[in-house]
Amino acid sequence: MRRRLIVDTDSAVFNDDAAALAMLVQRRDLFEILGVTVVAGNHTVPQGAEHMLHLLELIGAADVPLHLGAHAPLVNTAERAARWEAEWGPIAFKGAFAAAAGVRPPHGGRFAAARPRSDDAVGFLIEQVERYPDGVTVVALGPMTNVALALQRRPDLGPRIRSLVFMGGNARVPGNVTPAAEFNFWFDPEAASAVLAAPIPRVVMFGLDITNHAPLHGTLFDRIVAADTPLTRLMRHDMGPRFDADPAATAYVWDCITAAWLIEPSIVTASERLPITVDATFGPTYGATIVDAGGAAHGRCVEVMLDLDVERFYALYADLLTRRVG
Repeated sequence: MRRRLIVDTDSAVFNDDAAALAMLVQRRDLFEILGVTVVAGNHTVPQGAEHMLHLLELIGAADVPLHLGAHAPLVNTAERAARWEAEWGPIAFKGAFAAAAGVRPPHGGRFAAARPRSDDAVGFLIEQVERYPDGVTVVALGPMTNVALALQRRPDLGPRIRSLVFMGGNARVPGNVTPAAEFNFWFDPEAASAVLAAPIPRVVMFGLDITNHAPLHGTLFDRIVAADTPLTRLMRHDMGPRFDADPAATAYVWDCITAAWLIEPSIVTASERLPITVDATFGPTYGATIVDAGGAAHGRCVEVMLDLDVERFYALYADLLTRRVG
């Protein structure tokens, strides 16, 4: 039986949310993708939705329904980010907080024909978990605002979710937007904190601890885009300028490692169950992942993925992203 997934995403032009979704869609023999839910994070929800609708159309998956979700974090705001910077220094990436006004067409200059099915991603999440109790894996690739709101609206929902697999956090390594915090947790720490406290049977974390181990190098990038498919042309458009400017550059593919593990779990070579909480106190460590020294009585035990077989991962990544559609 195919596993049922809901992909909750803050979107990207290609790397890394869109690439991860493309990888999962290429294995629809394994997965029934119930829908895509969009949340603010990398982009605003309207702009992010257009990128994901374009991606779905490009890979022949326009039938996958897309729903618009939370336009803002539970508490965090652009104003709070500005206050944080004034007190504690630069934030490396502010995502939707720094987004330009309006919505621009995705690569190619036109909007996808398919339109969002609804503006209630939270309602869709609840409906699907009720329809398939203990049968839905939520794949959270961005801030977890939508998931937190679903659990807030329906506190009994957690035990009915089969599993939550998310990209976010940094258990034992520094952050990537502040010294303490990874972007997805930093953008909405209150949501991450609430979701990790919920009684979801299985929670799997792909944080910077594992994703830092697999940077994409220019030689592999060149080999992939040489396939010259519509998908690799989008990859070239999005990531090419980085490698054109510096052939020795690298790029991280965070969410793609999450998708790859869903397809082939054996790519992960090290993991540990750790009691995890999130710092939701506004201060220098806002959004930090806390490995709770008090043990499981204080923090939710999460399967934290720590290392991977990089060669096997990139073999899978390259194969899935260069396959012809249809």
